[in-house]
Amino acid sequence: MLTFCFQSIALVSEACLTFAGVYRKLEKRYSQAFRQQVVREYEAGASIYRLRQKYGIGGHKTVERWVKKYGRSGYRSELVVIQSVDDQLEVKAMKQHIVELEAALAEVVLENRMLNTTLEVASRSLEMDLKKNFGRKSSCK
Repeated sequence: MLTFCFQSIALVSEACLTFAGVYRKLEKRYSQAFRQQVVREYEAGASIYRLRQKYGIGGHKTVERWVKKYGRSGYRSELVVIQSVDDQLEVKAMKQHIVELEAALAEVVLENRMLNTTLEVASRSLEMDLKKNFGRKSSCK
C-alpha cells in the first residue's frame, strides 16, 4: 500500500494519507528540545492555556507533564523574600495602617456622598442652588 506523509515544521508530527484516501490517526510527537522550550516559557510566566494555543498542543495535561519532567521541580521561578523579625513586624504594622487608612477613606467618602445628597435635596425643596449661594461672603463697604 502506498502512503504519503507530511511533516510539521514546529514539531515532529505525522499525518499520513493512504493511497485509498483514508486518513490514519494524527499522532503528534514533540522533540525534547521543543518540550524544554515550552517549559522555559511556562517558567517565565506564560500560562499553560496560552502555550497550548500558541503551539497547537492538544492534551490539557501534556504541558503539565512536561513541566514535571523537564522543569525546575515543576515550579515557576518565585521571588523569595528574606526578612528579619523587625522587618516582618514593620511590614505587618504597615499593612494594618493601610487597612485603617482605607477604612477611614471609605467613611469620609460615604460622609461626602451623604452631604452632597442632602445639599441636592435641600436645593430642590428650596428651589435654589445652594452650592452657588452658600458660603459667599457679602461685601461690606
